[in-house]
Amino acid sequence: MKLNAFDIIKTVRITEKANLQSEKHNKYTLAADPRATAPEIKSAVEELFKVKVLKVNTSNVRGKARRQYTKASGTTSAWKKAVVTLKEGDKISLA
Repeated sequence: MKLNAFDIIKTVRITEKANLQSEKHNKYTLAADPRATAPEIKSAVEELFKVKVLKVNTSNVRGKARRQYTKASGTTSAWKKAVVTLKEGDKISLA
């Protein structure tokens, strides 16, 4: 099954650490489809945001154990994190 760019890139993650990385090192943290590879993520980011990607680092994030208002336990969803390094001068607008 072929994934298109909108299927590959789920969201841009906005956290304190991600904001610092984007300001200082021009790196952006994305939530990606777990089936997507680094080259697919690179081409999807270049297509969607019209920027030049230098490097893509990926990791699979496990779901955390959670319990809410009951004794029954569960887990949050697992997801794939992609940290994308952009060429000097390129930016992804988060507004």
